[in-house]
Amino acid sequence: MAIAIRDVREHELDSVLALNNAAGPTILALDSTRIRWFFDNADYFRIADVDGHIAGFLIAMRETSDHESPNFQWFRERFAAFVYIDRIVVAKPYRGLGLGRVFYADATSYAEVRVPILSCEVFLEPRDDVSVLFHGTYGFQEVGQQIMPGLGKRVSLLAKNLPSFDFVRSTYLDSPAGQLPNQPWLAERRRQDQNSPRRAAGGA
Repeated sequence: MAIAIRDVREHELDSVLALNNAAGPTILALDSTRIRWFFDNADYFRIADVDGHIAGFLIAMRETSDHESPNFQWFRERFAAFVYIDRIVVAKPYRGLGLGRVFYADATSYAEVRVPILSCEVFLEPRDDVSVLFHGTYGFQEVGQQIMPGLGKRVSLLAKNLPSFDFVRSTYLDSPAGQLPNQPWLAERRRQDQNSPRRAAGGA
């Protein structure tokens, strides 16, 4: 079995949308307009390609995003710089293979050279104990709770400190060059309507 984590492609959006909306009650449904918005605006939007099939995806945003999610807004009111994991979905036939940890390792690699905090939320109503345990064992800690406006469900707001960022900031971002080395694995994803990355890597 060959697994690759890579940026989503435009022609795959319909498949990603279908996967999202089949995920169950702990993943909020999307429509074609919203999935397109994520494609155009998300800082991180990658899929797991398993033998040519889309096995899952993860979407994440930087603190400068125009994302309207009340959970994202909760973090933006409290943290100066962070990456927010909006959603992660793994298709049922591929669950139990460790793809969640593969995604989170990749998202952490993206985040830790840009910001000091990786954030997300998990539902407490209905309580998703698998997700709560997964995040706890991956180093996330609860920093708050809220009732999601318009949904009426309680969520736990989670954050994970990224200690590597202090080294990256002092060595690269605060250096005279003020940027990360020019390496493919450090590059920002490119939006379809631009010929340049969404923004240069940086931190607060």
